[in-house]
Amino acid sequence: MNLASIIEGHPADKVALISRGRETTYGSLRAQVAGLRGGLASLGISSGDRVALLVANNRFFVVGYLAILGVGAVAVPLNPTSPAPEIERELEAVAAKAVIVGPTAVAAWQSVERRALTSLEHVIIAEGELDGTVPLDSLVGAEPTPIVEVDDDALAVLIFTSGTAGAPRAAMLSHGNLTSNIAQVIDADAAINGSDVVYGVLPMFHIFGLNVVLGISLTVGATVVLVQRFDPSTALETITERGVTVVPGAPAMWVAFSTFDDAPADAFANVRLALTGAAKMPEEAIRRLRNRFGIELAEGYGLTEASPIVTSSGGMEIRIGSVGRVVDGLEMRLVDEAGDDALDGDAGEIWLRGPNVFKGYLDDPETTARVLTPDGWLRTGDIAVTDDDGYIYLIDRAKDLIIVSGFNVYPKEVEDVLAEHPGVAEVGVLGVPHPQTGEAVKAFVVPKPGAQLDEDALIEHCMHELARYKCPTKVIFVDELPRNLSGKLLRRSLL
Repeated sequence: MNLASIIEGHPADKVALISRGRETTYGSLRAQVAGLRGGLASLGISSGDRVALLVANNRFFVVGYLAILGVGAVAVPLNPTSPAPEIERELEAVAAKAVIVGPTAVAAWQSVERRALTSLEHVIIAEGELDGTVPLDSLVGAEPTPIVEVDDDALAVLIFTSGTAGAPRAAMLSHGNLTSNIAQVIDADAAINGSDVVYGVLPMFHIFGLNVVLGISLTVGATVVLVQRFDPSTALETITERGVTVVPGAPAMWVAFSTFDDAPADAFANVRLALTGAAKMPEEAIRRLRNRFGIELAEGYGLTEASPIVTSSGGMEIRIGSVGRVVDGLEMRLVDEAGDDALDGDAGEIWLRGPNVFKGYLDDPETTARVLTPDGWLRTGDIAVTDDDGYIYLIDRAKDLIIVSGFNVYPKEVEDVLAEHPGVAEVGVLGVPHPQTGEAVKAFVVPKPGAQLDEDALIEHCMHELARYKCPTKVIFVDELPRNLSGKLLRRSLL
């Protein structure tokens, strides 16, 4: 088996992708992927090698992703808008042998210190020319090679997440993990099918975009409209002009639609399935979407470590506040603080077991052991209750985790970057409610004696080291931080 085979068998003239106004059929996509497999093999890339994708949502990402998997290598999707230091850290952490750089990431890549990346042998440029790189087009034109058969447990993807474990680390997802999660949902009544046109704005370096939007759509033979940037006006034009029938999106997108005054009432007339996940959806926004557009927004729950879908509301009665029911083929327990199953109606931590549960964190057995029990249960850190019909309601989540527009931000990572500033003595970071992004990062800083600190300068300092969504939107200067008797920072006492 190999996840890359999901594009096989579909009609050659069926449109698979629409990217930057250009249509790519399944036949053409298969030919491009087969050629790139041959090109990667000619560079000596083979089973187990790590190849990073520093590419936005476009055809280059899809062709690169499927070709990497097809030669038996491991795909490492990275945020193409990340600053150079973050890119360097992630490439070093996975010991990447090669990286594919997309058009929007060229500027960031030129700032990367390549000499520090001892494992990196090849830089493949998707568009244009850059010294010391290999043009992607030349590799796509290579002699095609067949898909390499791999075991279910073979590593397919390394994807960075804060998830259930704290500081960002690479989660190991196998071919079996990803294909099993696809299989768990495609037979549902409201699943994406081959006649659908799917709006693909969720970033492919995020597991929701990678395996829900891309993986499921290509498996069933649907058409994916790849979108690199979101704004509500052009999004509605695309949805109408392309006849989009399925719109998956993070809550921030749906909130933007719900408050977009210029949107016509029939903007989503062709949409049969509206999906959201990755963060909690504001209930008032769900009601506004229903009243303005007649949309029944199906909320679900998932996490990178589960490949990612755990629950879905698709194909069932929508109950506002619920993330639906557990998908078929996945076991779930709600566990109390004593480690026992919670009583009916009581809250408990979500534990999961099934073929979609990940293999652990790369090179981190200690953290892996904290979230995976010896008998295969994934401890999510998320707290939920269920009703008599099996609907799940999330009431809390992994301690301290901040979710900005569906992306996980761990406070410690932001605190470490702020602490590197010469004028900062102490710092604490937490998430605060935000009307558009769900949450935003807020920092509390104790200046060093005599230091003259400026809020904008500290935010700018973070932007040189972290992806924009991880950076504080507000910095408050304080005399001291709240701590317990052992000196531990009490983040929730900052407000």
